[in-house]
Amino acid sequence: MKKIKLLEAIMNRRSIHTFKSEPVETKILEDVFSKASWAPTHYMKEPWEIKLYQAKGKETLINNIIKSYQRIGMLGSDSHPKTIKSISFMKSFLLQIPHHAVIYFKKEEDLIKYEEDYAAVSAFIQNAQLIAWNKGIGMLWTITPFMHDKEFAREINIDPDTFKIAAVMQIGYPEKIPKAKPRISMDHKLEIIDE
Repeated sequence: MKKIKLLEAIMNRRSIHTFKSEPVETKILEDVFSKASWAPTHYMKEPWEIKLYQAKGKETLINNIIKSYQRIGMLGSDSHPKTIKSISFMKSFLLQIPHHAVIYFKKEEDLIKYEEDYAAVSAFIQNAQLIAWNKGIGMLWTITPFMHDKEFAREINIDPDTFKIAAVMQIGYPEKIPKAKPRISMDHKLEIIDE
């Protein structure tokens, strides 16, 4: 029975792009991340770290996202009405998402250990998505340009020379659940070598 529920969560989970305004209780999110930490991790390092932005705390993150987009040229920094409108739209869109989680981990100089840690963090993120889904909570795992902006990391108190931002998760109760998209058949992905 539990296997069926797990399979259902894996196959039914969707990336959520529109969220209800109602926030998720912090204790529920703490429970999601706590259970997600049972992800496979080399040497039991559990390398993931999380900054959870919610309520008024979202403004700090969002203001720094906008500044980053301006620095990297994705948003203007002039006072043209079109620029002001774009910034206002982006800020409004990001503020309506109840929670944002920045997931990061300490960099390893050894490339193999670095990749092991990145893989563990990715497993942690997927666990969190599946656990959240079973609680009726949606997530969007984003890999965005500002994650690679060292100044952005510094502004949210993450040393970019020491840590790598792996993802920014958007979290909340789904307003709309997208339809499933078909997956590519394993006939095109799986190569079986018998000898």
